Amino acid sequence: QVQLQESGGGSVQSGGSLRLSCAASGYMYSSYCMGWLRQAPGKEREGVAAIASDGSTSYADSGQGRFTISRDNAKKTLYLEMNSLTPEDTAMYYCAAVVGPLRYGGTCQFIYSYWGQGAQVTVSS
Repeated sequence: QVQLQESGGGSVQSGGSLRLSCAASGYMYSSYCMGWLRQAPGKEREGVAAIASDGSTSYADSGQGRFTISRDNAKKTLYLEMNSLTPEDTAMYYCAAVVGPLRYGGTCQFIYSYWGQGAQVTVSS
């Protein structure tokens, strides 16, 4: 059974940083395209960043230059380093996984198969 579990969310002031982690279990983690998505209240869920099995990355405009996605295949863990946070980054952040390639714009090519429960990030001004 595939499981994804986020951690590292919390509250931070504008301009601050947070690092999200996503621990994976139950499948061949290294072969999956992994992504971070977020959903703010009243808004649609949007892709933030994604990373392919070969380590190549893709970012949405909202995260370009501020967010860094990475993965440690040995630890089966996905990361999202977020810097220069603003109140507009406040959202529930989810990690997700699917077999397949990367796509431009901070997501994977195919619809995500597996999801974590989410981690809340709140940025105050």
